[in-house]
Amino acid sequence: MTNIAFIGLGRMGGPMAANLVKAGHRVTATDLSIGAIDRAVAAGCKRGNTVAAAVKDADVVVTMLPAGAHVCSVYMDNYGVIAHAKTGALFIDTSTIDAESALLVSKAAQSRGFAMVDAPASGDVGAAVGRTLSFIVGGAADAFERARPVLECMGDDISYAGPAGKGQEAISAM
Repeated sequence: MTNIAFIGLGRMGGPMAANLVKAGHRVTATDLSIGAIDRAVAAGCKRGNTVAAAVKDADVVVTMLPAGAHVCSVYMDNYGVIAHAKTGALFIDTSTIDAESALLVSKAAQSRGFAMVDAPASGDVGAAVGRTLSFIVGGAADAFERARPVLECMGDDISYAGPAGKGQEAISAM
């Protein structure tokens, strides 16, 4: 059982977090929407009132956010993931964003000693609910191997695309 923080509980993220709980992980979930957090709690997640509180004990941090600006903010702001995650945590961003933002956040994470992968999710809400999402993953090969078991709880097609940013590049080329 892994301690996972999940940030971004929208139409895709909510079911993804629920699938992590169903797989036996302890998930602390947070979002800007109290209603989204309430739904995640009803699905078995622990309530994370802030990003800092959600990530402080997490072995893995998963994000599913709308755009690159949100990803950059959630990871790199003073209240964010990089500033508050425990040493050795793995970061998995499943948002579909621009490769430049993915690279920027990955470099910031690496500069603080964290491993990170960009793993944009491909599929619709039904795939998120049914655990049939596809993930194309960019990042260091060892980070990909660490991320794979977590991604397999949310999807059934996980492939490695190469270094950081390559997951975003591959998904945008589709």
